[in-house]
Amino acid sequence: MAYGNSIDHAKRAKQGFFTGLGLFALGGLGEIIGHALYAELPGWEQALFFNAEVAGVLIALFVPLIFGIVLPLIE
Repeated sequence: MAYGNSIDHAKRAKQGFFTGLGLFALGGLGEIIGHALYAELPGWEQALFFNAEVAGVLIALFVPLIFGIVLPLIE
């Protein structure tokens, strides 16, 4: 087992949280700005922004759980 090559769990947890937060903000702002500029967005754009919001929330919740709690315990 290699002891010198360890993951910085705190850094990865923070990066994952902020990535999820950014993805959520991108989806929300895209939807708000899209509806402000155009009366009706196409269905694929609405689905894209909604999926970005959902994925952002899931990433922001689960990455810190995995990298901040689970991986340090099993390493």
